[in-house]
Amino acid sequence: MDKRKLTLQELSELKRQGRKIRMITAYDYPMAVLVDQSPMEMILVGDSLGMVVLGYESTVPVTMADMIHHTKAVVRGAKNTLVVADLPFMSYQVSVAQAVRNAGRLLKEGGADAVKLEGGSAVADTVRAIVKAGIPVMGHLGLTPQTATLLGGLKAQARDAAAARALVADARLLEQAGAFSLVLEAIPAQLAEVVTREVSIPTIGIGAGPHCDGQVLVLHDALGLFQRFVPKFVKQYAALGQSVAEALSSYCQEVAEGSFPAPQHCFNMKKEELQKLLEG
Repeated sequence: MDKRKLTLQELSELKRQGRKIRMITAYDYPMAVLVDQSPMEMILVGDSLGMVVLGYESTVPVTMADMIHHTKAVVRGAKNTLVVADLPFMSYQVSVAQAVRNAGRLLKEGGADAVKLEGGSAVADTVRAIVKAGIPVMGHLGLTPQTATLLGGLKAQARDAAAARALVADARLLEQAGAFSLVLEAIPAQLAEVVTREVSIPTIGIGAGPHCDGQVLVLHDALGLFQRFVPKFVKQYAALGQSVAEALSSYCQEVAEGSFPAPQHCFNMKKEELQKLLEG
């Protein structure tokens, strides 16, 4: 497949053309290689890695060291896909200077093409400063997992008119601050359609209906590898978790009964060398 990494300007052009943008998460080299072989335009190295591959109960414990480590692995595997890395909890909230420094680290040390951070009006000045430093920023509105406790848990957001108006205002603020795109998570499809129409930058939906300019899913959700829970908005395109469990059971059975390794899995000595060994 002939594929090259798109520029941010080309992503914006996809919105103008009405062509959908495809995005998926990845957290390691082998998965990044597979994503890079697909038509996917963007990879998100999400702080969801805390739950999906590190086993935390939320994204809150994820550190800058975690994000840099996983981003580096993904970048090594995805040479032709735009890579966006999440700024983890408390890596950008303390001060604007801290935010710019950590965003720079995700590019300089991690190799990401852009960063993502959560929030609306409260982070608009931070977004502006990061962009001013030459670092592309993707915004994130709606369900913001880092602050899910304040939002009442992992549930749909902005379902009443007042909250919806506030979200639209936040989207405009982030666009004005220089964000190149917005993730809209777990909001009504009708609201996502309004936001997509109101801003000139691409919107990427996750649990936000079909009217966004693109879609993103957690890779392990889409492949059926994360089995702790399945969000309402996820479609599982494969059941790899079940396949892996069956493969491991088959392996255990064959080892136990001695049928693995079979002759085709073994290395052999030449007969004369074996004879020398046996003769001592």
